[in-house]
Amino acid sequence: MPSNEQKAQLLIAEAEKKLGPRGFFGSLFGGSSRVEDAVECYQRAANLFKMAKNWVSAGSAFCEAATLHLRSGARHEAATNYVDAANCYKKSNINEAVSCLLKAIEIYTDMGKFTMAAKHHQAIAELYESESTDFEKAVVHYDTAADFFRGEENNASANKCLLKVAQYSAQLENYEKAIRIYEDVATSSLENSLLKYSAKEYMFRAALCHLCVDVLNAQHALERYLQQYPAFQDCREYKLVKTLIEHIEEQNLDGFTDTVKDYDEISRLDQWFTTILLKIKKQLNDNPDLR
Repeated sequence: MPSNEQKAQLLIAEAEKKLGPRGFFGSLFGGSSRVEDAVECYQRAANLFKMAKNWVSAGSAFCEAATLHLRSGARHEAATNYVDAANCYKKSNINEAVSCLLKAIEIYTDMGKFTMAAKHHQAIAELYESESTDFEKAVVHYDTAADFFRGEENNASANKCLLKVAQYSAQLENYEKAIRIYEDVATSSLENSLLKYSAKEYMFRAALCHLCVDVLNAQHALERYLQQYPAFQDCREYKLVKTLIEHIEEQNLDGFTDTVKDYDEISRLDQWFTTILLKIKKQLNDNPDLR
């Protein structure tokens, strides 16, 4: 009994035969049914390759189906097959996966389906984020996704992507961009009774980014945040930043370390906070005149 991979290869051969020696256009003029049959063969082959875990061949077969759909004017079906191909390539070749998603995005954008385009830009960003840790490229695609989501009035999804942009911008030491996003999201959160409580985290993150640049700016930022959100003064996050500023002004490296440690024992700091706080501490250690 032939294996799934062998069955898939037979279907590929059948698709090529249906298209004929003159290729796509020869078969197109000879009848659209032959093209439709070839597309079906490629799609069936792709699924058999998936069952055989031959991800590269599965992706290639979906791409062939997408190309035929696109040339015959079935744009939505073409985009769907490019996404199917990307999902296969994700398991073997990130660059090919991104290439397929960009082709799908181009189609969806041309069709005016901007929410779909946004979701696939977000998917590309997540690939760069998790698979290749290329944060600069992740930022570009999260930023573009946010623009598309905003254009469709999907502010929740836009803010989710923007917070990723801020997260990685800070890690890449583009603090001004990170600060601008955190402050904008904090402001929009304060305007929503359901999201108001989350504003303190974004103010906290923005204040730490300010500290990476300049203590005086961080102090002024805290004053602005209190005007926007007086309750912030009672939050542990606000008190932590105030104490860290005092240690920096006193050039008290040990006090800085102990304060962060005490805070972490009660409210566990994630990797982002640890990274940013270490940058601030390093600046204090390398440049005692930081203030």
